Amino acid sequence: MTTTADSTADPTADLRATVENYWTAADLRDWDTFAATLADDVLYDLPQTRERIRGKERYLAFNGEYPGDWRVRVERIVADGGGRQAAVRTRFTDGAQESHAVHFFTFDAQARINGITDFWPEPYDPPAGREHLVERY
Repeated sequence: MTTTADSTADPTADLRATVENYWTAADLRDWDTFAATLADDVLYDLPQTRERIRGKERYLAFNGEYPGDWRVRVERIVADGGGRQAAVRTRFTDGAQESHAVHFFTFDAQARINGITDFWPEPYDPPAGREHLVERY
């Protein structure tokens, strides 16, 4: 992951690299690399299930405990270095099931992800067993 500490760095490229590292690490279940893309105070929102996760440790546990043998592929990243935000379209597969999702990211000054909002194609009820990690709203 690159950072914006060097004034000659391209902030948009930094954000794109962070998002690419995030998704590659998620697909590989490389939770150490995944964690390195996140700010300690990351806030994760799932509007369709009305769930929110606060903090890196809970978000890492949420992802590490997520069931299935899913795979993810990034289809498009649109990043705004000046606004420190990015939008991403992904394709998820889990066996024969395929779905697309849209994700919005915000970043801190070190190009670490500090906000994530995920939108999935269909509303759904959250699966049981993650109540210890999420707040409902």
